[in-house]
Amino acid sequence: MRYLRSGPRRLHTQEVGAGRAKTVGLRSGEIADRNIRVILEAIRRHGPLTRTELGRHSGLTGPGITNILRRLAEEKLVTSNRRNGLGGGATATEFALRPEGAFSVGVKLRQRRGEIVLIDLSGQVHDRAYFDVEPSDKVRLVHAAARDMVDRHAGLPVIGLGIAANDWTEAESDAIAAISTIARPYVENECTASLLAERTIGSAMPEGGLAMIIIDDDVQAGFLIRGVPYSGVHGRAGSIGEMLTGPDNVQLNTVVGFGSLQARIGEEDFARLLKGEEFSCPLLSQWIREAAGHLLDPIIAMAGFFAPSTVMIGGDLPQGVIEALIHQLSIERRDTSTRPIITPWISPMRPASFSGGGVALGAALLPFLNTLLLPPASA
Repeated sequence: MRYLRSGPRRLHTQEVGAGRAKTVGLRSGEIADRNIRVILEAIRRHGPLTRTELGRHSGLTGPGITNILRRLAEEKLVTSNRRNGLGGGATATEFALRPEGAFSVGVKLRQRRGEIVLIDLSGQVHDRAYFDVEPSDKVRLVHAAARDMVDRHAGLPVIGLGIAANDWTEAESDAIAAISTIARPYVENECTASLLAERTIGSAMPEGGLAMIIIDDDVQAGFLIRGVPYSGVHGRAGSIGEMLTGPDNVQLNTVVGFGSLQARIGEEDFARLLKGEEFSCPLLSQWIREAAGHLLDPIIAMAGFFAPSTVMIGGDLPQGVIEALIHQLSIERRDTSTRPIITPWISPMRPASFSGGGVALGAALLPFLNTLLLPPASA
């Protein structure tokens, strides 16, 4: 696509500790690129829209909007129809997103397992697969999974690959770009990818920010402040799994992480949970109670320092288990036997909007946010 940004990069999250650079004006090509994104984002979020409505949403002039719509139609990213019912028999042309105009592949990568999805421009998942991961061979395995996904859907306009991983390196991006027919991947950590999925295609964003907790082999958190993911110095914001929590003062990862859950309920039942099976057993209920008692400490800290409107909890656990954990958290916050005060000011808690916390989905959105749609800092 001729107007796409020329090179892959990470999304610009909030920088800390660096001097603020002198503001530099945008070049004409960059202005045109941003205006195209503004129009496409308005159609995606609010469409179908007429030219007049697009003008109100974007602030752009009529001729400029017409030229952009012509280019988007040529790229098969939007479609047009006549809208009736405007009064007096009048009609107008309205423009809607054409989801099949672009596709993207996203990978969620853990130490021993991976998830890969194919989505269209609207964020709809068209295919999903899982694969085993060996840490020493993850570049080849990710490439093979992405190649198989693209081959199964040959002919679709796949514009890029996104990877959500906490330990992916630039050298690994170089390696996969050297052997892949897809462009060099866009990479973010898991919580940032999850937050981008919520912000872009999830439920309406609450005012005041959002906190996301992802429970997996470890426990991590991410923060969305004024629509922008906050990563902190060296990307360390949200490393809550290393906190000492609970009345017994133990590391959160050792109580809430999947290692603790698997040890408590056994390998067979743990495998059932990862497959999405809903079931109850005394050992699982015991883990939920213990996990909630320790997880409340970092949630109290988040509420005190960031005061997010909502705290979401996600991961590969079934929805029922996450809902039970949130219910137990609501019990714990009212219990003064272990904490001296009641904490009614803690932000409301609810499950993440998407399975797996939306991590793979957010990874698949990265190519769109870096080429077609408005990145977080601009939306």
